[in-house]
Amino acid sequence: MSISYADFWGYMAQLGQGTLVTVQLFLSAFALSLLCGVVVGVVTLSRNPLIQLVWRVYSSFVFGVPALLVIFLLYYGGSAILAGIFGMSRSIDVTPFGAGLAALTLVNAAYIAELVHGAVRNLPRGQFEACAALSIRPWAAWWYVLLPQVIRLALPGLVNIWLIVLKETPLVSLAGLNDLVANAKIAAGATKEPFIFFIAAALFFIVVSALTMPLSRRLETRFGRGQAPGRA
Repeated sequence: MSISYADFWGYMAQLGQGTLVTVQLFLSAFALSLLCGVVVGVVTLSRNPLIQLVWRVYSSFVFGVPALLVIFLLYYGGSAILAGIFGMSRSIDVTPFGAGLAALTLVNAAYIAELVHGAVRNLPRGQFEACAALSIRPWAAWWYVLLPQVIRLALPGLVNIWLIVLKETPLVSLAGLNDLVANAKIAAGATKEPFIFFIAAALFFIVVSALTMPLSRRLETRFGRGQAPGRA
């Protein structure tokens, strides 16, 4: 190794700081995407023409534009957008973290909403009829009866989106966020040892992906309690 041990561990400490930023952005983006996606998915089940129009415009934009472009649009144009929405004369500073969080949430919430649509369509109609027959209030029916079943049906897709958000998070480094990948690039350029630091960054994503599989199986078992073997 052509760099000193002091420099090596100094750059590794920077990678550790970048890892914390990556984890914060990743978990925050997935949590907000899940919350917003479920809400949007349930609301857009309505046949109201205005709601359907808004959903078609939103989903067409999200499904047709790469996530990286959405990040750039919010980072470089976010201050003008916010000033226009709230009617403020002063510009608002948009941080790379804030732009990345908003962009990843905006994009992945639409995919989760589509998962919710598909899961609800696969629910037996008898579930809705039973809730109506028992005079269960709509919010209680969704919270206690329908959403647990929707989550069970949508869980494989949610695991895929979890991994997609994980791999999309480094895109925010292109907007100036000092995350794991950005710090690895800085260390690689300064030391001329790209293999060491990029492999170290890759190991983080490999470990998180590897831990996801047993966790998803445990969740699938938990949400599948009471289901007959072989049933979805």
